Amino acid sequence: MKNEKKFKGQLKNYMCWPLLLTILIALMNVPLYYFDKKAGFCVSIFAVSYFIIVLVIYMMNRSGIRSEVINFATQYGTVQKKLLDEFQIPYALLDYNSKILWMNREFSEVTEKDKRYHKSITTIFPSITREILDKEESSSSFQVEWKERVYHARVDRLYFDDENAEGGDMLELEAKDQYLMALYLFDETELHHYIQENQELQLVSALIYIDNYEEALDSIEEVKRSLLVALIDRKVSKYFSEKDSIIKKLEKDKYFVVFRHKYLDQLIKDKFSILEEVKTIKVGNEMAVTLSIGIGISTSSYSQKYEYSRMAIDLALGRGGDQVVVKEGEKISYFGGKSRQVEKMTRVKARVKAHALREIFESREQIFIMGHSISDMDAFGAAIGMYCAAQVMGKKAYIVLNEVTSSLRPMKECFTEEKGYPEDMFIESEEAMELVNYRSVVVVVDTNRPNYTECPELLGRTRNIVVFDHHRQSSEVIENAVLSYIESYASSTCEMVAEVLQYFDENIHLKPNEADSIYAGILIDTNNFMTKTGVRTFEAAAYLRRCGAEVTRVRKLLRDDMAAYKARAEAVRHAQVYRGAFAISICPADSNVESPTIAGAQAANELLNIVGIKASFVLTEYNEKIYISSRSIDEINVQLIMERLGGGGHLNVAGAQLKDCTVEEAKRRIQETLDQMLEEGDIEV
Repeated sequence: MKNEKKFKGQLKNYMCWPLLLTILIALMNVPLYYFDKKAGFCVSIFAVSYFIIVLVIYMMNRSGIRSEVINFATQYGTVQKKLLDEFQIPYALLDYNSKILWMNREFSEVTEKDKRYHKSITTIFPSITREILDKEESSSSFQVEWKERVYHARVDRLYFDDENAEGGDMLELEAKDQYLMALYLFDETELHHYIQENQELQLVSALIYIDNYEEALDSIEEVKRSLLVALIDRKVSKYFSEKDSIIKKLEKDKYFVVFRHKYLDQLIKDKFSILEEVKTIKVGNEMAVTLSIGIGISTSSYSQKYEYSRMAIDLALGRGGDQVVVKEGEKISYFGGKSRQVEKMTRVKARVKAHALREIFESREQIFIMGHSISDMDAFGAAIGMYCAAQVMGKKAYIVLNEVTSSLRPMKECFTEEKGYPEDMFIESEEAMELVNYRSVVVVVDTNRPNYTECPELLGRTRNIVVFDHHRQSSEVIENAVLSYIESYASSTCEMVAEVLQYFDENIHLKPNEADSIYAGILIDTNNFMTKTGVRTFEAAAYLRRCGAEVTRVRKLLRDDMAAYKARAEAVRHAQVYRGAFAISICPADSNVESPTIAGAQAANELLNIVGIKASFVLTEYNEKIYISSRSIDEINVQLIMERLGGGGHLNVAGAQLKDCTVEEAKRRIQETLDQMLEEGDIEV
C-alpha cells in the first residue's frame, strides 16, 4: 500500500469534506449538553455513527473512484492528443535546445518530415536560429519561408513549475529554467501575395530636373538649341514610357512622372541608366546634360508622395545633381552622383542670399556663429566673415568655439583684446546656452548636419537658423532653417562667405587679419588652389587680396609643428595599397600631436601624389572616435564611399566618424565597403 497514489488538490478536498463535516456536528453538539443532556447524548451518538459510516464508505469506494478518475484522465488525454494531431494548423513541440520532440500530422505534411524526426528545427527552417528562439520574451513571432510558401511562425514558451502548471510532477526537467517551446505555423502565402500585388500597383511620383539647362543651351549655336531640347525630351519620354508611365512636362527643364511601384525595382536594378543616356546627347554642346530625379514613396496619400518627391529632388540638387534620390518615409536611397557639379558663373544667388541675411540680422540683437566640432580653418574663416557682417550691422555677435587645435591657434591669436576685439568674441557651448534666447540668430557654417556642430543643443533654442555650407547634403540636415545657402560646387565655405560679404553692405571693410582668416580657409580646402577651384574661387581670393590678405603671412600662420609633421610622414610611410588603387593608412595619435585629425587629413592629401593611387583613406583615433579622411583627384567619388560609412562630403574630399570600433575594425570596414562597391559597379578601378 506504500505505492498507493493519494488524491491531492481540489479533488482531495472534495473527497474529504463529508469527514470534515463530523467536526462541525461535534462543535454544534457541545451547547446541547447545557440545555438537554439527553439530546446532546443522542446527537453525539449520531455524529459518531455518521463518521463511521462515511469513513467505511470512503475506504470501500476509494480505489474505485481513483480508477474512474484515472480512466477519465486517460480518455481526456487521448482526446486531447487526437485533437492536436488532427489540428489544421501545423504544430510542433520543441525542447529548450530547439530539438523537435513531437509534431502533428499537418506539420509533418508541410515539412515533409516523419513524426519520428527529432532533429533541430533549424535543419528544416534555417531562418529559425537559436538567437531568435533564445529571446527573453515568453512568445515571439516572425516570418519564415518554405518551398515558395510564406508562414507566420509563432513560438510560445511552456514552463513547468509547481505554481503555474497542474500535474507538474508528471514531467521532471533537469533545471528550473528549462522549458518547452510550442511552434505554430500560419500560412500567409496568399495574404503576402495580395499585399505585394497591392504594393506593386501603388503609384509612385517622380520629379525630373535638368541640372544645367541654361548652361548647356548657351554652349551651342542658337539654331541647334531646339534640337537639343527635343532630344532630351525624347530620351526622357522613351525611358519612362517603357515603364508604363505618365510623363508631363511642367516647365522647360522640369518633368513630372507617375508610374507603378513594381517598375521601381527595375529602375533600381538598371541603376537609372537615363542619367548616363542623356549625357550622350551631342549636337555641338560642349557641356554634357545631366539630370536630377526625386522619387517619393508613401502609403498614406498621393499628396504625401508628391511631397516626398519634392523633398527628394531638393536633396538631389543640394548634393550636386546628376543623381537619383528615392525617399520612402525616413528611408532615403541615393543612386548616381558620380560627376562633378558644374560651377555657376552667375552671382545672382549670392546677391539674393546676402540681402536675405542682412534682413535677418537687422531684426535680431544677438548672433551666435558656430562651425563643426574640432573646427578647421574653413569653419573658422567663415565664422570670422559672419562676425564681420554682424559688426557692420552693429549687432552683438559670438563665435562658439570649444576646442582650439594647434593649426587654428596662431590664427585665433590674431583676434585678442589688444588688437581691438572684445573678450567674449569666442565663447564655449555652456556660455552660449546661457546667453541664447528665442529671438537670437544661430549661424551654422561649414556643415549642414546638426550632430556635427559645436553645440547641437543651441539649434533647439531658437527658430532663427542660418546655414552656410559647401558640403553635399545627406538625409540628416538642419531643419527649419530660415536661410539655407548650400552650394556643393563651391571650393569652400569661405569662398561663399567672401562672395556674400561683397553684396552684404557697401561700407564693409575687412581688416587684414580678417581677410587672412577667410583666405586661409580657401587655401586649405583647395589644397593650395589645386583641387575644386573655379573662376569664382579666384575671384573671391582676389577680393580678399584687395582687402589686405597677404599670402606670405598666411603661409607662416599655417605652418605645422614638428610633431604633426612627423605624424603625417609616418602615416604616408606606413600606407597600405589595397587592390592596386586605394591607399589606406593609420595616422598615429601621439600625445605630442595636438590635432591628429588635421594631420590625418594632410596625410590623405599627400598620398594622392603617389602614382597609381586613385583614392586615399587615413584613419585617426581621437576622443574615442575613429576619424576617416578620404581624398581623390577625379576618378573615384569618395563621397559615395564615406556615405556608406555614415559620413559624407564632396566628390573628392570626404570623411566619416565611427564610434564603438577599433582602428583595425574601421580599416576592415573600409576594405569591405570598397569590395562591395566595386562588385556593384558603383566605383571603378
